[in-house]
Amino acid sequence: MHESDLTKSISLARRVGVVWLATMVIGILAAILFGDGIDINLSADVEAVATAMLEAETRLRALAYAALIIFSLDLMVSVGLFQLLKSAGWLLAAWSLVCRITGGFLSVFGAVYLMNAAEIASRPAYSVLADNADRLLLSGLQATSDYTSFHLSIVLSSAAMAGFFWLFLRSGAIPKLIAGWGLFASLFSGITIVLRDFIPTLGHNTVTMAFILSNLIALVSTSIYLTAKGVRAVETSE
Repeated sequence: MHESDLTKSISLARRVGVVWLATMVIGILAAILFGDGIDINLSADVEAVATAMLEAETRLRALAYAALIIFSLDLMVSVGLFQLLKSAGWLLAAWSLVCRITGGFLSVFGAVYLMNAAEIASRPAYSVLADNADRLLLSGLQATSDYTSFHLSIVLSSAAMAGFFWLFLRSGAIPKLIAGWGLFASLFSGITIVLRDFIPTLGHNTVTMAFILSNLIALVSTSIYLTAKGVRAVETSE
């Protein structure tokens, strides 16, 4: 890689790192400030979440708009990672980009379901069209749809990040410890989420927390490194 190209890559990597960190901060703040009791992805009790949704119109709308902001920022990160890593493996980088964008669109469907729940909670017409039990059922369907869209988006995003981390590891663009841990965490998350649909014991809270924490460590460490150091010279694929 020529020195001028490396300088551009370092600058791009630092911008990607900053946006990536901002994405995570917004996601965490949104969950803390707005998600209590109404985020099905933080609770397995559909009935309790559906009931809370009927009394949380404003917070539902806030979560939906936060999801749109996160999608927009994440799109920038995805394109940036592709630009940084395409010379290390164009096909895998392109595949990872497509998977990550598709996962992002699935998460946007989750925002649509949150807005649906807000409409059900706020529109007087629904009090006329449906009794309380029916409104609870409609709210529960929105919560379940939000969960399934998020569930699938995480599987695709984990597969995409495994591809990106493999390219980081192979190219030496970031320290191998960070890239290797990121590859492990991405595969651990994606595979566990798929398998727990068939092996219920993998849905235990301990397993869930394990892959959440491993993934969080990977994403935070990578984004901080990119922000602080950028990338090293990428070894191009033959």
